[in-house]
Parts: sequence; structure tokens; C-alpha cells
Amino acid sequence: MKWLLSLLLVLVLGFGGWWALAPGEQPQPRAQLSDLQSADDTSKYARVTAPRAFVFPQDHGPHKDYQTEWWYYTGNLTNPVGRHFGYQLTIFRRSIAPADNTQSDSLSPASGAGSPSWTTNQIYFAHFAVTDTEADKHVAFERLERGGAGLSGASGAPFNVWIDDWRVDSLSASGDSVALVASDGQTSINLNLRSTKPVVKQGDDGMSQKSAERGNASYYYSFTRLASAGTVTTASGKFQVTGTSWMDHEWSTSALGKNAVGWDWFALQLSDNREIMLYKLRNADGTYDPVSGGTLVEPDGTTHKLGINDFVAEPLVGRWHSPDSQGDYPLQWNVKLPAYGLAIEITPRINAQEMGTGSGIYWEGAITIKGTSAGAPVTGLGYLELTGYKGTLQGKV
Repeated sequence: MKWLLSLLLVLVLGFGGWWALAPGEQPQPRAQLSDLQSADDTSKYARVTAPRAFVFPQDHGPHKDYQTEWWYYTGNLTNPVGRHFGYQLTIFRRSIAPADNTQSDSLSPASGAGSPSWTTNQIYFAHFAVTDTEADKHVAFERLERGGAGLSGASGAPFNVWIDDWRVDSLSASGDSVALVASDGQTSINLNLRSTKPVVKQGDDGMSQKSAERGNASYYYSFTRLASAGTVTTASGKFQVTGTSWMDHEWSTSALGKNAVGWDWFALQLSDNREIMLYKLRNADGTYDPVSGGTLVEPDGTTHKLGINDFVAEPLVGRWHSPDSQGDYPLQWNVKLPAYGLAIEITPRINAQEMGTGSGIYWEGAITIKGTSAGAPVTGLGYLELTGYKGTLQGKV
């Protein structure tokens, strides 16, 4: 349930026509540039109107017939003495013109096949963040590149997606094991991830509705429990770590509902080997869009689709006030799934996990879980995403 790529339009508008031109190339006609910047004309893009069969590893790669796409990794890691780190590595793709969507992203000036054109209709955009709980420190970075000349791109067989030297590369033919590498200054991750459960098709057999309007939906699947190991480097040093990660891959040509101002998204990994994904779409009047929902994943990988009436997710009293953005975020939550005997409380690892990027402001961070499952104690880890608490996302898709 990741729509942060809608924020990329702000950057596209701000950067003008840089994505299309290499030094010495002729500028595009102004009418074409205007078309690229339109948030309303999506008629030439594919829309999600019905479930479809996923084919792997090809579907791990890009789907350029659709306007937006993202590969989203989050995780909770510890070193041998229990020092905790959270991380986020997200790479987004946005098509800024529906023409020539079959153009390869993999060309590079060193490929030996001649000088590839820098002209492209694809933008790649990334967020990278690390939370060092013991140091009470969260750092975040972002990058933006054109999807050509090897600067950024994605492929399905083998699966990889990259922007500069921030990379996700497949370690298995099926794409269910990957290597993640990202660094900026004193902060870096170098991790190997291996899925311990089958892929989870979110929503209606992989089709996740975003509003009542036909076509306002995405194709969405997840790896909800990825065994993770490698290194995390911060200003405090380099640490060997192990833990668990979560991956979302989603693509669409869709928009928020007319009254939506943001969403609350939960990725929860419980000690009883179940996982839960929940999302609530918030409207301006304080109500929630009826398409809000989620998925419960059993220990054996069996899934249960959750509708808005199947769960309760309520913020506790009190909000954290960001000294940077002045946004107010509900960081502590009660979550209940009555039919599954689950009642849990969510608490952030540290409060200051706001992503104050140039493309938008939102809160995304590592959380802890405690509560009961069928009357027995249960704990867990996860990630929480809160958008629209500092300004509205309406009009940015």
C-alpha cells in the first residue's frame, strides 16, 4: 500500500525537461512537455481493472505500461548483543510519457554497444533511511535519476532494480532472495534477504483497490517475512546484523479518492509467525474510505483478506510533534482483529523517524508490538507509515 511515488510529480515539475535531454540534444516541443506534466491525462496508460496471474521472476521487474511502480524494503535488525537498527530502501519508477515503454533501462555508456541515448520517458527515485535505536538517531537520504544510460532502471529476469549505486539484485532464479546495497556518507547497508514464506498476493488475488472508481487500483504483492543478514554502518560504526525484512512491489495508474488526504499503513511481523498488512485511507472529514483493508498471513502462508470492518486500528491519545516539519503524528496505536483473537499495541522504536525529503514529508519508522493472540502473549516487530499529517497528498498523483 505504497503510493509515495505520487509525490514524484512535484520533482518532475520542478526539474523541467532534464530527464529527456543529453548535452547537445534538441529540446522537446513545449506541447509535449506540458503533456508529461499533466496529472490528469492518463488515458494512454494501462489501468488495473481485474486480477491477473503473476509470473515470476518477470513480474519482479518493471511494468512500464503503468504510470507508477515501487519496490519497497523495510526491516528490523539487531547485532549479536541486541543493538537494534531499522532500515528502509525504496526505489520508485514513474513513466512521464506513455510512448516507447519498451525501451531498455540496462544500457550503459560502457556496454560496448555504442553510445546509448540519454533520452528516456522513465524517472527513477529512491529513499534510503536507517534508524539506530541505541543512538536515538534516524537519518534519511533520497536520489533521483533518469531511467536511461545505466543511471537507473530495473529488469525482471534476472530481477534487479537500481539507482546509481543503490541496488537490489536477485540471488536466486525466482527472485525470492536478493542483495540490498545502499550508502550515503557514513550510513550504509549491505544485506542479503531470503524469503521464508510464499509470495502474498494482496487485496483481491493481487488487485488492491484504491478508491471506488474503476481503474483506481494497483497490482500488489509482498514477501512478508524475509530472513536478513549482513552489515549496517552508521556514524557509530559498522555492525554485523541479522533480522527480518518485508518487501512490497506495487504498480498502477491510479489516484487517491477525491476526499482522501493521506493513509496509515502497517506491516506487522508477529512472534507467532503470522504477518499482518493493514491500511486506512483517511478522508478530509475524518472518515475512512470503505476500500481500506489488509491481509493476515498464517504461519503456513495461508492468507485471509481483511475488509475495513474486520479490524480496528485506533491511535492512542497524544501525538508526536515534529520540530522540523511541525507535523503532528499519532505514533502509538491499538490494533484489534476480533475474529482472529488478536489485540496488540504498537509503539515506535524512536519518535523522530520522519522522512523530511524534498519530495514530501511523511513518517516511516520501525515499531515494536506487544499484546495477546487468542489470550496468549504475543510480541513482534514491524514498520508504520503515516502520510498526510503535514499537508495533504491530494492533487499530487
